[in-house]
Amino acid sequence: MSGFEAAGRRFRTEAEYQAAKRDLKLIAEIKAKVHMDQPGEVISLSEAFAAGQYHFESVVGSEFDDEIYELAEQFKSRGYTKDSRLPESRIARKRIEKKQTKAAAVKGKGKENSKKRASLEDYDADMQKVILAEIKKREKRRKLLVVLCALIAVGCFGYFGVYSYFAGRTQMDYENLAMLKGSSSLTGSSWQSSGVTIHYTEEEEKVLTVLPEYETLYNKNKKLIGWLQIDDTNIDYPVMQTVNNEYYLDHNFNQEYDKNGSLFLDAACDVVNRNTNLIIYGHHMKSGKMFGNLNSYSSKEYCEKHSTIRFDTIYEKGLYQVMYVFRSRIFNEDEVVFKYYKFLDAASEKEFSSNMQEMAAISLYDTGVTAVYGDELLTLSTCDSSEQDGRFVVVAKRIKAKP
Repeated sequence: MSGFEAAGRRFRTEAEYQAAKRDLKLIAEIKAKVHMDQPGEVISLSEAFAAGQYHFESVVGSEFDDEIYELAEQFKSRGYTKDSRLPESRIARKRIEKKQTKAAAVKGKGKENSKKRASLEDYDADMQKVILAEIKKREKRRKLLVVLCALIAVGCFGYFGVYSYFAGRTQMDYENLAMLKGSSSLTGSSWQSSGVTIHYTEEEEKVLTVLPEYETLYNKNKKLIGWLQIDDTNIDYPVMQTVNNEYYLDHNFNQEYDKNGSLFLDAACDVVNRNTNLIIYGHHMKSGKMFGNLNSYSSKEYCEKHSTIRFDTIYEKGLYQVMYVFRSRIFNEDEVVFKYYKFLDAASEKEFSSNMQEMAAISLYDTGVTAVYGDELLTLSTCDSSEQDGRFVVVAKRIKAKP
């Protein structure tokens, strides 16, 4: 594979390499205009990114976007707004030099040339009233500004308090769930591990047995469909499934509101009558929770160290090897283009090969892994900030676990 490198990253095609170079040029222009130590300028830049005033074309730009977002959030947490401005060192030095020059000039002229500081008594009664009214008006503005700053600070601390609460609760909940995996603490007379009966027609039924290590968790929440784990990462979560793709966007395993949401299997997927491709969705959280670190797969070196993914359904274990990594987006219904999120089943070998070619063409790098008709696939999907409605996608094929 030909190599194109920019900003310490390797790109698969010259087009992607040129896009990264354009992003680097745009980043340099932005840094030339924006002072990164000025809270107001950084917060305004972050808002400009969010409003789409700047368009990045590559992962280099996406990472710069994330960097500015995190820096802006740090400034906001300290009570700064987009109108905040700190004294610049250069300006401060000029002011000091100006004061020193002025002081020297005043000292040389002597008392006869020194300026007498004006007092209120120097003005007539009408002017005194005007001055006092202006002083009162400024004092009210100052007090109002102090109150507003205090309210903003309380709001910021409140936001981060809520964020920390949910983050801490989520971490604790999933650590507890991981401990329940393989536990029998909730099994008993109300739960019989003799199998789950699935009825397809009045004449036919199929009996499936929940794996012993997931019995307790399944008994706790019947929406559990499996467990996803990638070694040496934070991805070690239960996977849920319901009749739509909305509920688990903002609910956790315990069915409580949670902005982190849960990992969930596409509602159209079927782990019993297995689809060609199972798609699992998760939020790209700034904290790294859920699929917050999935875009680490943009690095080929990272992929080589984390090339296998374990996804067990509640009925059977599964091991997968990463095959394609790419960026895409949610397209309009009338756009004639490859939509990875629509690929669940391949009705023929030709259709399967066509989908594989589409994914290989947009993959960030060549893993050397390929698939043939009949292979079972797993797709992990999360949001990506590189473009509007962007998505970051990792596709793997099922392999046999080593004995």
